[in-house]
Amino acid sequence: MYIPKYYEMKDYQNVKDFITANNFATIVTNHESTPIATHLPLNIEEKENSLYLSGHFAKANKQWQTIDGNDKILIIFSGAHGYISSTWYETEDVSTWDYQSVHAYGTGELLNEAQLKKELSMLLNRYESNHINGATWENLSEKTKQQINGIIGFKVKVDKLETSYKLSQNRSQKEKENIMKHLKQTGAPLNSQLADAIKDQQ
Repeated sequence: MYIPKYYEMKDYQNVKDFITANNFATIVTNHESTPIATHLPLNIEEKENSLYLSGHFAKANKQWQTIDGNDKILIIFSGAHGYISSTWYETEDVSTWDYQSVHAYGTGELLNEAQLKKELSMLLNRYESNHINGATWENLSEKTKQQINGIIGFKVKVDKLETSYKLSQNRSQKEKENIMKHLKQTGAPLNSQLADAIKDQQ
């Protein structure tokens, strides 16, 4: 990924927190020289100083066949993004787009049934544990659990992380304040999140 020096985020914990918060990612592999991609929610787990990303494909999605042993997997995480009008600057300039993006590169392997059940349990607990009688793996009926036969689990050991947080770092403090104000005024949730990200980056 092309990353101008002042947009690079080198704080590992910050990056890990970002991908955990924005875990609906895009996994990209190649099949017969053609790029293929799937959008998936992922678990993020750190073990023995290594970062692992895990998830599952529908068995009918043949991309799972490109995972095992593949050391050229790309997973893309995206955060808040939005249009930045040059009318918000102090002097004339071109408009732009601010965003946050993390590219994770790694090596994949397929999960066995026990590992897949653990992956599903982790994912469901994240989103269901705060619900009364939440649909966690443990609370599902045996009949519902049989749907596990229709999916294929995988994990990717991350070998490299590339991060670009383009958050108006090249603008003056006054311009940043004006950008954040105008983003908030749009009333769009994504723009509000972007304004918060710009503020946090200061």
